[in-house]
This record gives sequence, structure tokens and C-alpha cells, in this order.
Amino acid sequence: MKILYAFQGTGNGHVARAQEIVPILKKYALVDTMISGHQSQLKADFDINFHYKGVSLLYNKTGGLSYRKTVMENNFLKAVRNIQEIELSKYDLIINDYEPLTGWACKLKKLPMIELSHQASMLFKETPKPDKKDFLGELVLKYYVPSQERIGFHFENYHPQIKKPVIRRKIRNLYPEKKGFYLVYLPSFSDENIIKVLKQIPVEWKVFSKYSGLYFKEANVEVFPIDETEYLKAFENCEGILCNAGFESPAEALFMDKKLFVIPIHNQYEQECNACALDKMGIPNSKVLKPEEIQHWVASDQHLRVNYPDDIEEILVKEVLSL
Repeated sequence: MKILYAFQGTGNGHVARAQEIVPILKKYALVDTMISGHQSQLKADFDINFHYKGVSLLYNKTGGLSYRKTVMENNFLKAVRNIQEIELSKYDLIINDYEPLTGWACKLKKLPMIELSHQASMLFKETPKPDKKDFLGELVLKYYVPSQERIGFHFENYHPQIKKPVIRRKIRNLYPEKKGFYLVYLPSFSDENIIKVLKQIPVEWKVFSKYSGLYFKEANVEVFPIDETEYLKAFENCEGILCNAGFESPAEALFMDKKLFVIPIHNQYEQECNACALDKMGIPNSKVLKPEEIQHWVASDQHLRVNYPDDIEEILVKEVLSL
């Protein structure tokens, strides 16, 4: 059996999930990998056979999705050509983690594909969503990667085809402690905006920044360039995590029994849905970076125990490779 595992390179969650799934697939089949998108700071620790620039969602530095940058800095004509030209007929199965080029190529060429992503969970009506629906956001979730067969990942099993998060081995192998400091990963905000707010809250902050190439410290705020080893060390020992309302980072924080506060990226409907789901679980969130709300969270005694089993190999064998 020959498989193509295609995944999105916008954000780190798709890469983190691929780090777990690809080695398992290689135990059962011949596997090629393909990535499209250009906004991930996490590097794959396996060989990638095909790279495409694809189509990425781009952000401003004040916490919001930038439609202007998304339109101006993506080459949509090239993406259409890639969809037409990409050769997929040699594969028995395409597994897609929210990757649009292979998604549309499979639809147009009627090739077998299963979507295996967090975004797939959004297409089930049982998944928590804000009371006020975002029409454009719903369209993006439905048509960015068109799929007939899908398995979603989410914080809870809202539907039989929605599974618990895939927690990567690098997180499962940590020995979490709580040493008083707080970890921050908010790539949608500038370092200046983050520091301005966090300086007002008298605890130690470790900020991981995609904008800074060098370490520096300002008052009680340390800023580190993106480095997986340093990040995992801080993740292991922090008291809590302040991050955007993506999926993997909050899921890993919950798995590690860390305090969690999320800020959904403005105009990013998927993150608003994630914040809604987390809110129902008792996890605080805010639309903006407010010092009063962060201070209240720091002073709180938040605790939420979750059960995220290490069952991704069983899911792949029984529900994906058997197709």
C-alpha cells in the first residue's frame, strides 16, 4: 500500500501531529509526505518529499487575521496550477491534514482521500460553536479542504468520528512541574504589545517569539526566539500557559495539567470555536490582551483533569488503513 500524507504548514499543530502519525503509517505502508503553507515555526523531524507554498492565512501584529496580507501575499493562480498538475494517481490512499492542494485535486480527479484534522471536527453539528455564526468562517471550514471521508480531533468526543487530541511523544515524555513562571506563545501579537501588558503583572513570564532572533529580558518578561528544546523545557516547568486559541498547544497544556488562558485570533473563526469549546470546559478566554483579566487568571486556582489516551495507532489501523 502506498500513501501520501499531506499536511498544512500554517501553524505548528499540523506539523506536531504529523510527527506522531507519519512514523506509525510507515510501519504499515510506503509513505510519502507533502507540506503546503509557510507559517509554521515547528520543524518536521522526518523527511518531506514534496513542498508547496500553497495558501496560508496571514496575520497582523495586533492579534488579528489580515485579509489584505492573505490576499496580497498568496499566489492563488500558482495554487490552482498546482492543483491541476499534482500527480496523485500512484497512491492507494491520500491522508489529508487540512491541506488544500491535495484536497481539491482529489475532489476534481475523484481519488480516494480521508481528512484527518482538527478542522474536520468543525463539520459535525455536535461540535461547540459560538452563538453568533460567522458565515465566511463556516464557508472556509467547509470548502478550504473538500472531503467526503473525515475523522476530526477535538478536546472532547463530541461525535463518534471526533477523537481526542494526538499528544506528541515529546510532550508525553515530559515530567511536568510547576515552578511559578508562565509561558507565553502568542505569534499573532507583536513582542512590544505582549511586553507592555505583561510588565504590569508581577510574575515571571517566558515569551516565545517568532519575531525575535535573540534572547532579551525587559523587567519581568523574558523573550526567547523559537527553539523547540527551550520551549519544551519551559512547557514542562511552567505554572501556566497563555496562548492563542489554536488546538494543539491548548490540548497539550490540558494534558500536562497546566493553567490555561487563550486569546482567539481576531477574525479567525476556527479559533473562536475552540475558545467556545474551552469555555464550556471552564477555561478562560478573552478577545484582547487585557492585563486585568490576565492578572485574575494568574491569581486563580485553575485545575482541569483530562484523559487523552495514546490511541492514534489504533485509530489509524482500524479506521483509516482499513478503507
